Amino acid sequence: MKKVWRVAGGIMCLFALFIFNGCQAAPVSNGNTSAVATPSPASSASPAATGNARANNMPLTLPVLDAMFADEKFAADLKSELQLTDEQIERLRKVAREETGSLRETETGEHGGTTTAATTRAAEQIKSVLGDERAARFSEFVSARWAGGEGATAAINSKPNAVPTDTRIVVNAPAYRMDVFENGQLVKSYRVGIGYPEFPLPTGLRKADTIIFNPTWTPPDEPWVESPSSKVKVGEKVDAGSPLNPLGLVKIPIGLPSLIHGGKSPARLGSFASHGCVGLTNAQVQDVARMMAKIGGAELTDEDMATYAKNRKETKELKLERPVPVELRYETIVVEDGKLYIYRDVYDRDSNTEANLRAVLEANGVSFDSLSETERAQALDALRQMARDAKGNPTDGTPDASPSATPDANNKNANKNANKKADAESAKVTRTVKGQKEIVLEIAALRGKGYPAPVALDTGGAQKDAGTKKGKRS
Repeated sequence: MKKVWRVAGGIMCLFALFIFNGCQAAPVSNGNTSAVATPSPASSASPAATGNARANNMPLTLPVLDAMFADEKFAADLKSELQLTDEQIERLRKVAREETGSLRETETGEHGGTTTAATTRAAEQIKSVLGDERAARFSEFVSARWAGGEGATAAINSKPNAVPTDTRIVVNAPAYRMDVFENGQLVKSYRVGIGYPEFPLPTGLRKADTIIFNPTWTPPDEPWVESPSSKVKVGEKVDAGSPLNPLGLVKIPIGLPSLIHGGKSPARLGSFASHGCVGLTNAQVQDVARMMAKIGGAELTDEDMATYAKNRKETKELKLERPVPVELRYETIVVEDGKLYIYRDVYDRDSNTEANLRAVLEANGVSFDSLSETERAQALDALRQMARDAKGNPTDGTPDASPSATPDANNKNANKNANKKADAESAKVTRTVKGQKEIVLEIAALRGKGYPAPVALDTGGAQKDAGTKKGKRS
């Protein structure tokens, strides 16, 4: 195996541009190959279809757009490919920056906005700059770019809950779970933090070809950086290992603008924890780095890791000989190890529907109509309970049947508009999920079927979440 290093100062996650307390504050078979081969994303299962088109669309928010503008090539591409004028580009850059600068993180667990509200605001602002027709083209262009990521590989839709047959990493955001597969075998699982609703994780098949140790962070020129409570200053590099550095000890780029990186406290795992990245504790991300180096054909010894931990002011890059595919999924209905898991629709993509449930069951060789009456009723009730965004609002805009429902709850549009208004008035990112996060059901016909249960699950020391019914894994 070969080790290739180069010093890399000042490299940062694009979403880390928006961080103060930072990123602090997935064929249904399990075949194996006989030898370790170079991962080939195009030849194996890619992000699983959910049966719902909206669930696979990239929700374009202004903070995401702001991250895109951090790459000057993006602006150039808008000019050359969409024929936008310099004035239009600068206006878009301004509205994206202003929206991002208005967001605040709190440690109180207060709820801010939702992905739907953030995408609605983005659409309105973009239309005001470009007009309806050009805005539609712009959104398609940006969403496609974000879905693919920089250096990403082409994704091909496959069955729901697809089990990889190759070597790759799979992240399912609603499950707060990351899995490492080697030659079709699940070898390690991690509990992770995911992007806030305003900074949702994308979906798609990407690749990791570099591991960066001791990444530094340079605070951007954003309004919150120079706030009275800020302990950092614009443009002043924050060393790796500093409690003010949101990236932790290791970061692994997985295509613009997302990373897998450390720096998380155990309490942030299993929740919103980042600006569009997959968040781990420092211990977890060091473990991931070891595994990724091994399957990527690079040399990384325990002595190397100890040296990097001691010399935190020196940033190092380890190039992988074989890029490792990283599959980002958004699956809220999962058959796993013989049980039916229904996760909260945290990015409000209307994914918890009967149609999607039927598709997931069919992919696992079970018909919804063949279930017992009790099982069907339990499954549909679980869908209804989990079809809520992070704030607890129904994701399809239907009335809330709870006692706290508003007087005009029978008016679907009025309910949605009220939620949008409340979200628009908020200037805090959503840090926590209100209510339980998943429901697990025992379905007799599913025994022995589905995606594998976690293997050697690393929770990062996170506490078991009480907001789950039956079968919750910590």
